[in-house]
Amino acid sequence: MRIGKYDIKHPIIQGGMGVGISWDKLAGTVSKEGALGVISAVGTGYYKSDEFTVKTKKDKPVDVLNFYSKDALKTIIKNARKICGDAPLACNILHAINDYGRVVKDACEAGINIIITGAGLPTNMPEFTKDFPDVALVPIVSSARALKLICRKWKRFGKIPDAIIVEGPKSGGHQGFTYDQCFQEEFQLENIVGPVIEEAKNWGDIPIIAAGGIWDKNDIDKFLALGCDGVQMATRFIGTFECDVDMNMKKVLMDAKEEDIKLMKSPVGLPARAVMTNLQESMKNNTAPKVACISNCVSPCNRGQEAKIVGYCIADRLGAAYQGDMNTGLFFTGSNGYRLDKLISVHELIEKLTKGE
Repeated sequence: MRIGKYDIKHPIIQGGMGVGISWDKLAGTVSKEGALGVISAVGTGYYKSDEFTVKTKKDKPVDVLNFYSKDALKTIIKNARKICGDAPLACNILHAINDYGRVVKDACEAGINIIITGAGLPTNMPEFTKDFPDVALVPIVSSARALKLICRKWKRFGKIPDAIIVEGPKSGGHQGFTYDQCFQEEFQLENIVGPVIEEAKNWGDIPIIAAGGIWDKNDIDKFLALGCDGVQMATRFIGTFECDVDMNMKKVLMDAKEEDIKLMKSPVGLPARAVMTNLQESMKNNTAPKVACISNCVSPCNRGQEAKIVGYCIADRLGAAYQGDMNTGLFFTGSNGYRLDKLISVHELIEKLTKGE
């Protein structure tokens, strides 16, 4: 699979997962093994290192500059490079975050090769990378209409996407669909990739990558047969030794049953898929942690106003999950998360995905 000027041995992208699920160890190892490792830029202020200090309040990064720490992102990328060397390495930067443009530039300056952006339509993405022509740009879309809009807007920059990720409604975290659409047949991944492939032909030779609910080699082969150039998968990489998150999060997924994984409301304004744990129960009986915006992480939340409406702060709860707090953490997962039953190495996982179980 080729994205921009970068050749990736296996047609597999490891989805970006924040806070702290896919940082240096996971992304670096995935790229080392010949797939594309993806560092999440979300919540880098939680990254622990002696090389920098981040202003915190109650062990939470204070405001945007600290939650999306430039020094931390630079250190994560540097440490991932120690693992994967010159292999292509990507960074996932949500469009809905505050300081999107600054974080994109931070990643470019730190030497990232590919930037992936979802959670909104990144119609201005090339504006922030014009000084870094070698950086490949990959937006995430959920429809041919979204792709058409992005390509039209990018024309003013003289740019088309270097690849497109088409994400269906079985992915973990935030969905590009309404709650009802997530369950309707016409919006399922196998039904939306075709129109996106056809729309892409109007703009050039753009690789198409399928994402959302992909689990094994059979799924990969299915979407390659449908005309995709590769796949993105995230949740299954949580079940690896190298995944950066605390062991407690891995345990939550391995203990989860299929009926424990549901869609919930999010301060971002989109449905989000997670494991139902003590957090959701405490929200029902009004014993959940008090919402007080410290990190100012995403613009749609309006400095904590939406968080108060839905009952939790997404930055705080994802941060708690990263730190292994099973009582108040928010544990995002794709619809297949319950299928994780044991930890394996990234090397073994890539072997399974490329050669079969």
